[in-house]
Amino acid sequence: MFAIKAEVSDPRAKTLAFTRQKTMYGGKQITQGDTIFVFASENEGGPGLIASGGVTSARAIARRPGIVRQTPCVRITIRLTARAKRRLGRSELRPFSDWNDGRPETELNFKFYRQATNKVIAITDEAAAFLRGFF
Repeated sequence: MFAIKAEVSDPRAKTLAFTRQKTMYGGKQITQGDTIFVFASENEGGPGLIASGGVTSARAIARRPGIVRQTPCVRITIRLTARAKRRLGRSELRPFSDWNDGRPETELNFKFYRQATNKVIAITDEAAAFLRGFF
């Protein structure tokens, strides 16, 4: 299972395409057919969790020559299958900051908001089950 936090220009779209998305915390393992939860980045005015869907294509982006340290990037397309019914964003996850408590809320806060970068992340089954409760 995966989640993405990115700029979403049309939250009502049926498909979303991201041409160069950073990956962290196992996000570079994303492949076609994976389930993904979509967060519209608050840094770009989004509300947080907006939808879930399936990855219809995923491809690693080649590293840029001459740059020593680079975050792996992917190009992905997502077909949205469900819309979030409740809000979940930075403000709801902020209280969960005890990084060792094992809670799914804490996992999401750590992976998405400890560094404000937009990214694709891998999530645990517990975090996925928690997110399913918003649909």
